[in-house]
Parts: sequence; C-alpha cells; structure tokens
Amino acid sequence: MSRARDVPLHDHGRNPGFIVVSTIMLALSTAIASLALWPSYGSASLLVLIAVTFAAAAAIAILGAVFRWSSPVVLVITVVAYLALGVPLAVPDLAVSRVFPSFAGLQELLVGAATSWKQLLTISLPVGSYQALLIPAFILILVTVVVSLSVALRSRFGDLAVLGPIVVFVVGILFGPESAQWPFPVAMGLTASILVWLIWSRWYRRRESIRLISDREVTADGQPVQKVADGGFVGVRTLVSAGLILAIAGTASFAASRILPPTNDRVVLRTTITQPFDPRDYASPLSGFRKYELPELKSRTMFTVTGLPVGARIRLATLDSYDGVVYSVGQGSVNSASGAFTRVPLSVDQSGVAGTAKTIAVTIGNYSGVWLPTLGKLERVAFTGGDATTLLGNFYFNTNTDTAAVVGGLSSGDSYSLSAVIPTQPAEDQLSQLEPAPVDLPASTSVPDELATTLEGYVAGVSGPGARLVAMLDGLRRDGYVSHGVSATEPPSRSGHAADRITELLSAQQMIGDQEQYAVTAALMARQLGFPARVVFGFEPSDANPDGQTVVVGGDVSAWIEVSTTRYGWVAIDPTPQVRPIPEAQPEDPTQVARPQSPVQPQLPEIDSKDTQLPPNSSQDQEPLENPLLATVLRVLTGLGWASLVMLVLLSPFLTIVFAKWRRRRLRRQAPTPLQRIEGGWDEFEDAVLDHGFTPGPAPTRLEIAQAVGGTQPFVLAAVADRAVFAPGDPDLEQADQLWKSVDDLRYSLDYNLTRWERIKSLVSLRSLGGYSVSSLFKREGGDR
Repeated sequence: MSRARDVPLHDHGRNPGFIVVSTIMLALSTAIASLALWPSYGSASLLVLIAVTFAAAAAIAILGAVFRWSSPVVLVITVVAYLALGVPLAVPDLAVSRVFPSFAGLQELLVGAATSWKQLLTISLPVGSYQALLIPAFILILVTVVVSLSVALRSRFGDLAVLGPIVVFVVGILFGPESAQWPFPVAMGLTASILVWLIWSRWYRRRESIRLISDREVTADGQPVQKVADGGFVGVRTLVSAGLILAIAGTASFAASRILPPTNDRVVLRTTITQPFDPRDYASPLSGFRKYELPELKSRTMFTVTGLPVGARIRLATLDSYDGVVYSVGQGSVNSASGAFTRVPLSVDQSGVAGTAKTIAVTIGNYSGVWLPTLGKLERVAFTGGDATTLLGNFYFNTNTDTAAVVGGLSSGDSYSLSAVIPTQPAEDQLSQLEPAPVDLPASTSVPDELATTLEGYVAGVSGPGARLVAMLDGLRRDGYVSHGVSATEPPSRSGHAADRITELLSAQQMIGDQEQYAVTAALMARQLGFPARVVFGFEPSDANPDGQTVVVGGDVSAWIEVSTTRYGWVAIDPTPQVRPIPEAQPEDPTQVARPQSPVQPQLPEIDSKDTQLPPNSSQDQEPLENPLLATVLRVLTGLGWASLVMLVLLSPFLTIVFAKWRRRRLRRQAPTPLQRIEGGWDEFEDAVLDHGFTPGPAPTRLEIAQAVGGTQPFVLAAVADRAVFAPGDPDLEQADQLWKSVDDLRYSLDYNLTRWERIKSLVSLRSLGGYSVSSLFKREGGDR
C-alpha cells in the first residue's frame, strides 16, 4: 500500500463540527465547575462575568485555531481582552456608565490581579461585586477557557483540555467558605461532564483516524481501501460502561460520607491564613472600664446617636475568653468557638433573628479606639464623610460575637449609619423559665474557688436551670454594692477583674465593685450553672431619644452578660446591683459580715471511717483496668478497618472494571453451545490484545489480530476459530475446552515480559469494555459473527 498524503491527525482547528462540540463540552464543564465559585460571590454579577468572559475567551481560542495564531499572539490578545472587559465585569463600580473602562478602573484591575486573591480570603462571604474582588473569578475563567479550548483544538494531547474546568473547581473550593455547598452533586456532575467529553473526544479522534487512513491508503491493485463504518453506538457503549463505573464509585462514596460524616468543616485557604485584624493585639476593652468614670471623661460626649431606641444597649465588644487575668475578645485562630474577624463587603444576613429592625446614625466625639459602637445584630454599616472609603476598607466584623472593629481606630468626626435587628428579649419575670442552649465557647481558666462556694449558697435548694440563674442574680444584687472608687466620697473599690479581684469581691466583708466585677462574676457563675455566658462591654444611656439625638457620655459606660438560651438565643442580663448607700464596714471580725449569711447546716455526726472503708479489692468508683495487649490489638484492628474502608472507596472504580471483565469471561466460557464458547474464547483473546496495548486496526480480521500480536500460537488460534465458525459441521465441547485452554495460555504469555505496573494497567484498561468487539457485559453472547 502507498500513502497519498500526510495530514496531522491532531489538527482539528478548522473543522466546524469539532469546534462547536468542543466549545459546548467546555462550556458545560466550566458552568458546573463555576458552581464552586457561587458561595464566594452569591451575586448575579458573577453569572454575567462567567457568560461574557467565556464567550470572549472562546472566541480568542477559536480564532487562534482557525487562523493559526502563534502562542505570543494569543497571549497578547488575551491581555487586551483582560484590559477591555475587566473593568466593566470585575470592577463595575469604576466603569464609565458601567460599560467602558476608566483610568481608575484600569489601575485597580492591574493592582487587583496580584492583591485581590488574598483580599478574598480575609473578607466574609459572599462578596458580590464588592470593590475588586471579582478579579480572581475573571482571571480564572478567562485563562482556563483560552488555554483549554486552544489545547482541545490545536494540541496533540487534546484530552488535557479537561484540566481547565478542574482548575476552576479546585480554586473555587480553596478560596471558598469552610462549609461546603452542594459538594456531592457538583463533584459528580463535573466528573460526568468531563467523562462525556473525554469519551466523545476519543471516539471522534478514532473515527477521524480511520477515515484518514481509508482516504490515503490504496490496495496493491490501486483501489482505495474500503471504508469501515464506525457507528455511533461504539461511543455509547463506552459511555454506558464508564457511567456504570462512575455510578458505582459515586454510590460508594456517598454511602461512605453518610456512614462516616465529617466531624469538622473542611480546611480551605481562609482557614489557615492570618487575618489582618487580631484582637489579641489590643488590650481587653473591659480593662479600661474605670477610665470612663474619671471626672475628665465622665461628662464628656463620647459620641451621639440618632434614632436610638429607649432602653437600648450600645455594644463595643463581646468578651468570651477568661484566663484568670482578663476577660478578652476571643480570636478564631486560638479557639474556633470565638469566630474570626473578617471584612463585610455587603451585609450580614440576620433574616433568622426575631426582633425589631432599626437604623441609627452615629457621630464620634471624644471616643477613640478600634471597637466600633454597634446595636443589636448588625446587618449593614455605611460610613460617611471624607474618610468613608478608608474606614470601610478597615472595617472588620465577627459574626459569632457581634463585635465590630476598625483597624487604625475611630477619631472625632467619623460618622456612619448602621442597620440592625434588636432581638426579642424575655421579660424579667420570664428569666426563670430559660433553658440553656449549647454553644461552643473558649474554656475559662483560673476561676477562683470562692466563686463556686458563693454560688452554692445562692442556689441551694433551687431546682431548674432558669430558676437557679435567677437565684444567682438575686444573690449578687442583694449582697452587692456599687462603687467605682474614683472619688473621695466613694468607698474604696479596686479596678480590674482578675481572679484575685473576684476573690476579694466575694470574700470581703462587703461585696463592693462596679459593672466590671459583677459582669465577670455573673458570667463565670452562669457558666457553672450550665449556661454558655459571655461579657459585653459598652454603653447604656439612660435618656435615649428615639426621635432625635442621644448624647452618650463617659458616665454611660456599662458591662452586662449574655447567656445562650433555647428560645431567645443570646439574652442580655444586667447583674449589677442597684446603686444604694453602702453601710459602714464593721471591725475586722470573721463572724460579722455586711451581707446575710446562709443558714448554717447542723453538724453531722462523725462516722467511723474504719467501718465504711471499702476493702482493698473493692471496685467502687474505679475504672476497670484496661488490658494493654487487648487495647493495642483493638486500636490496630480499628485503624486497619478504617484504612480498608478508605482503600475500598478509592479502588471501587478499578474493582468494578475487574469484576466486569471476570463476569464477561465467565459468560463467554459458559455459553450454551460449543460454537458460542469458541466465538467467546476468541473474543476474550481479542479483548486481551486490546487491553495490552496492541492496535490491530479498524474492524480487523482474526488473522490481522494474530499478525499484530506475532508468534505462531495466535495464528493457530485464529485458524481454529475460523474453522469452527465457517465449517459446515458444529464443533463439540472438547474443541471448545481446548480452545479456551489455548486462550488462557496466550493471555498469560501477553503478561510474560511486562512489568507489574504494566500488568495492572492492562487489568483495569477500559479499551475492551468500550471497543467494537464487545456486545454486552452482562448478557450471554450468542448468534453469528
């Protein structure tokens, strides 16, 4: 045979059908992969960006393939598209008429190509079209589509084009939230779309290869080689086989995820990145409580609030971490229960909070610090004035503790408005009905022993968590007196809330302190009663004007506690006693105290410990001794069990392939008639040839297959099979058994010179399962060839 011409088989850049189908396959895979970006953005702007960017990138790749542009030319045109489309799509707020790029927008686009990736990790999600945070998605779609479609249309290794959507999916997960959204459907949908694309690409390239060979080859007498029709069902069989494997693997994975659900959120980039704002860099705001009671600040205006509801408390910071020295604002990097401070691009979803929506305006006066005065459950904040952009860029919020902060701090003249929901709170007479709701909080350490002793006296004989909480509050309010200790007319009252100060508060003749000490004491006591509790530091003006301005002065400083309840969520409670005259201290006498003593219980008669002492071999209150050998064996078996389950899930696709081939071989070997067994035996050998990497050609004869393998035995087997099929008589069972023994010998000989890895590859190869020689995997084969 002679060759007519030599055309590269991988050059499909000018084939309209191939271009259209490849573009559709890439569009489908990219659309599914882009679902991983939705939790990060959650805005229609993302949908517009994906659609327009894909169209532009696909046009660049197609034109490059059709006109055979070099890689530098494609790169330059892609950069031009980035500059032309980037501003209206990724930085729409800086676009002229939201269509044309502006100079400021181009600057942001160029800088954001490097900086927006980290900014996306340090902000709360979703971000919508906030500032330049759409740039990562724009770059991701633009680059992956141009590269993937160019590879599909122009590269010898076109199947690598599927890596583009995979990159989009992986990046979307890495830059997304810690909680997965639609993980299983998206992963399975992307896998299925990529599988369909690969199968179609394989089928198309095989068909084009056959067609090209048929066009350019001629026989010895000069006649063109007869074209062999390659029906579409070949690709369908491959698709069905692969789909079956995917379904089994997906089912196994889904079942494993339900049997062994993850115990924690997934680890993504934002989990490990250091947040720009760390509250540990600042002193606990509660430590500065007394400075607001000093004469120079007590009557000075801290800030003014317009529209403040009557009785509303203004939060500066929520403190959830106590270490025996200070009650501080927790940080998620130390304890995840404290949450993390992140930037808020749009708003905080408070739709699940029952309460009253309020909007207030705040203007800063003499107050300074990083903690932003807020109200209730913050929904949205909008800074005004000349520093609005800077303040918004430095604004951070912790959704776990409802604490807001501005890096760099606030100064006189700063102003903002905020929308919030003031949660519904129980009345004072309903506190006894509260039930604690479990909430993760950082553990308190170095709690003084006197606290438990005093608490026991307050709640003795009281049952029910809510009733015990009320009894504790009543005890503090009854026994306590308020003094800031900052003037000569006030009794001494040491500031601070460390363990020694709380011990002094509870053990002194007179319980004297202020909101700082009482809030900390009440929070620690509430925790011991089973209520998750935290301290809130802020202001509580007594003359709030809901229809006008409220002037908040230093003397309005306050601290209270919040306890987590099943019905109301976090309930704010003020444990500080009412201000009342403090009686004169009595002379130092341990039997005289300013507050009522708890009734002294009658002394119990002493019991001879010898009569009640347990014998040495008693097992009361003792844990059974653990057998070290048995414990070790159980741990090893448990580890092996988990490892086996993981390996089973990972290997399930390959085990399915091996099972399908075993099932196919068994059906062929046990066919009803000797002729069908002989045909099945030859088919088994032909499939083994394909799985071992031989390529006999399109629709080969038995002799051509034997020639491709080489050696004498394949030709003998081909001759025996041809004689059995085409001879007038029917073969007997002995002939069929003899042929199958030869097939087994030939299959083993194919493995003889292969490495172990090559034998494994042939064992799990899909070539025979999707090839033209297989008519069914799970039905008995029969009929004429």
